Amino acid sequence: MDKDEVLKWLERRGTRRTVEGLPRYGIEAARAFGVPMGTLLALKKRLGKDQALSVALWESGWYEARLLAALVGDPQRVTRRQMNAWAASFENWGDCDTVCFHLFDRTPFAWEKARQWSASPREFVKRGAFALMACLALHDKAAPDKNFLSLLPLIEKGAHDERNFVKKGVSWALRAIGRRNLVLNAAALAAARRLAESEEAACRWIGKDALRELRSATVRSQLARRA
Repeated sequence: MDKDEVLKWLERRGTRRTVEGLPRYGIEAARAFGVPMGTLLALKKRLGKDQALSVALWESGWYEARLLAALVGDPQRVTRRQMNAWAASFENWGDCDTVCFHLFDRTPFAWEKARQWSASPREFVKRGAFALMACLALHDKAAPDKNFLSLLPLIEKGAHDERNFVKKGVSWALRAIGRRNLVLNAAALAAARRLAESEEAACRWIGKDALRELRSATVRSQLARRA
């Protein structure tokens, strides 16, 4: 299937009800068909990896086409220029997180961009930085602890940003790092305590959110079993 065929396929499977429901999840998209993720995942299996199709779908501007672009893209063929261009055009947390979770965190430039984007003034580029950190914590099994420890100062710095989607991205990154192992859990808890004691509301919210999860019996049990 080429780009036009995929867009027609999506259009036939979209519903107005799904489109109208997107704002309830905090997703604002200029153009959307209303196709659920489960349907996109089924189409991904048919399409396989296709970098040229991925780029074409992203450039179409349709919300679901962009999600599918993340699913079929080839991380080994993604360039720094592509990552920067896509990040600059993130429209909402949905396309941002899907791209980071399914594609960008598997590229050779993921760690570089996580650090670089954390200083961006743009809301969804900055969220992308922390989404990448969270996804690396989830997926990069070979990364040493020192790589994640080096991200904690960036997370604490990012916690001062009061914008909702950045704030939630920062919390996600801190919690994901703290769930990797006992060493990182201790370091993430120390950062969370500092944030929870801050005079700034965004920092306090992130710190308390992370403390609730990282001190929970469920997480402690999981980490003990892994150890």
